[in-house]
Amino acid sequence: MAAAGLDLDRAAVTILRNIAARDPVRPGVLAVRLSVEASHVTRQLRQLERIGHVVRIADPDDRRAQLVQLTDTGLAAVERIREASRRGVELALADWTPDDLERFATLFRRLVHAFVAHAETPLDLPDRASAGSSR
Repeated sequence: MAAAGLDLDRAAVTILRNIAARDPVRPGVLAVRLSVEASHVTRQLRQLERIGHVVRIADPDDRRAQLVQLTDTGLAAVERIREASRRGVELALADWTPDDLERFATLFRRLVHAFVAHAETPLDLPDRASAGSSR
């Protein structure tokens, strides 16, 4: 965040980027997307609202509910975050050869396709109770 010139923590940045991807959004939906408690999102949104990055608006489909959307300041912050991220990746890959980059791109595409292909496959994970008792 220092490279982007922003004084935001990781949670606030995650929320800003998520709102930018699907602006506007209900706070509860945002909490589900991020797999966190609604109270965590509410606390972050209050901070982001206080510094002028987001505003709450009435949900046109349900006037009792509120949506959160980016302000122009919030959108500018997201753009600075994206640019700092791009520059960071460019610096990290600066010494890679064209062959390295091509291999990485090929393997990364393969990884993404594998994740997408198996996204709906149920995972066979042990439940917590039996995992803890087998130690």
